[in-house]
Amino acid sequence: MPGINFQKLRDEISMERVLELLSFQGTRRQGNQWYGYCPLHESEPKHRTAFSVNLAMHCYYCHKCKSCGDQFTLWAQATRTPIRQATINLCYQLRQDVPWIRR
Repeated sequence: MPGINFQKLRDEISMERVLELLSFQGTRRQGNQWYGYCPLHESEPKHRTAFSVNLAMHCYYCHKCKSCGDQFTLWAQATRTPIRQATINLCYQLRQDVPWIRR
């Protein structure tokens, strides 16, 4: 089974694009740092900045559910799919070729 070139995909699929697919609505932005309700669980109004994402570093963290990672981990968590299959599905949804690594 071929691997996936995640480094190539990180350059091609941004965190911002994944957030758009998840209909993320930030409540506050400071440059590349965005805050808002976590797209992975129901949030109470008092947790309006529990979810933090850094677009330049391609990473997120939720202070409520403790989920963290890159855009592919976020997509996998949101779709409740293993990371490899979630990444393949994300590529298909965005009409993008999967960058396979042949061994």
